[in-house]
Amino acid sequence: MELPRLPPRLEHLIVRSVCGLPGWAQRRLFGPPPTADGQELAPDLHALLRLAALAGETPLSDGRTPEEARALNRAGAKAAAGPPQPMAAVEGLEIPGPGRAIPVRLYVPPNLPPSAQPLIVYYHGGGWVVGDLDTHDGVCRFLASNVGARVISVDYRLAPEHPFPAAVEDCFTAFHWATQQATQLGADPSRIAVAGDSAGGNLAAAVSLLAHAGGGQQPAMQLLLYPVTDAVGSHPSRDQFADGFLLTKSDMDWFEAHYLSNGADREDPRISMLRAANLSGLPPTYIATAGFDPLRDEGELFAERARAAGVDVALHRHPELIHGFANMTAISRTARSAMHEVAGALRMGLT
Repeated sequence: MELPRLPPRLEHLIVRSVCGLPGWAQRRLFGPPPTADGQELAPDLHALLRLAALAGETPLSDGRTPEEARALNRAGAKAAAGPPQPMAAVEGLEIPGPGRAIPVRLYVPPNLPPSAQPLIVYYHGGGWVVGDLDTHDGVCRFLASNVGARVISVDYRLAPEHPFPAAVEDCFTAFHWATQQATQLGADPSRIAVAGDSAGGNLAAAVSLLAHAGGGQQPAMQLLLYPVTDAVGSHPSRDQFADGFLLTKSDMDWFEAHYLSNGADREDPRISMLRAANLSGLPPTYIATAGFDPLRDEGELFAERARAAGVDVALHRHPELIHGFANMTAISRTARSAMHEVAGALRMGLT
């Protein structure tokens, strides 16, 4: 039975306090973390998962409508985020889109030099069904502050109301708009990256493929955090970590069923870029995967195939982490350390 949620601020304080305990104390309270493939789950994330289990939390897709799942996702994001990192400016904008005006949010970190800076076009995760500008506000603030770049977060259309390819169209439109408006945004047009987590990583990769195929300006770099890259095959990690590590196999099945509800071809490279006939020409790529994640194997296989096609690829598996760690920097020291590494890679790639 799922217990009623506490107020977000109280829930955040409890989770942060438990996850902030020394590792030995977390092991004493919650037992030894699970192991797999020579990996051991980080004690703070094991404590987080045990707290969720004790609260009776069930998978996001478990008997819920998309609206119910969105509400639960927003509540969880508030509890994980904590106080927002300060920015010099945060501005809501709207850009012309193929189906409607696309809401975006511009983040400008403090203490930027007066010269034009890099710009990151960020696509939030959430299985193309949940997530919005607010659920990933903390991720965008973290990247803006730690990369020293402006960030544009894109509120693309969600399924099932807007199935594939609506999200891809919005995301590509937003990237093209950013390239045209870079100077007005205070950004360097030659240093625009695309980035995203989970389904957002899938969308960032799709944008890079479309930009290359179209022959126009391409991203200077792409950052893919535990991305979805294959909606066709069943890779071993989807079964190995099917339950118990936040994202479940049933969640992925539910997300894909909603996103592809119009009978879309699952081999379309805008969905399954792992199936693309040619990956050459993609921008320099940084891929971060998590050891205890159903999407681990397909993200790593995409890195291997892109590298074999001549793409400059850096792949880092964080063996002790779970899916969604980008949203956990305010509660987990392990996730925070991983995201500092991600920010460092982006900073170097966009210098």
